[in-house]
Amino acid sequence: MTRQGKFQMMASNAKVWLGGIFIREENEIVLLSILIFVVAGLAEIGGGYLVWLWLRESKPLWYGIVGSIILILYGIIPTLQSFPSFGRVYAAYGGVFIILAVLWGWVIDKKTPDLYDWTGAVVCVIGVSIMLWAPRG
Repeated sequence: MTRQGKFQMMASNAKVWLGGIFIREENEIVLLSILIFVVAGLAEIGGGYLVWLWLRESKPLWYGIVGSIILILYGIIPTLQSFPSFGRVYAAYGGVFIILAVLWGWVIDKKTPDLYDWTGAVVCVIGVSIMLWAPRG
């Protein structure tokens, strides 16, 4: 059985402890999917930010090394998703990334998002929801 198959079986049949929430019902797997998207987004943004600081703001080399390792982990994290299609997972993740990037800019870079930033983020959430959870035959 492939790693993805094992994960799907674990997610659908077994109890998965997730931050104080037991996930076992298929419709509750949505929470696990969202968590994986958020963790992947934080890994991509955080790793990229460390590389940015190293190259653009003359931080020590270890910033670049740690950032690069985190970016490698970012490439692995989305494979934990239970969705079978690489393209669909990454397209949906792109919407989540946009939201996380707006929040990162607000919290870390202290750049307050404007109405258009928030409107675009909401459109992305709607798009991601349609792509991932629309009923398909």
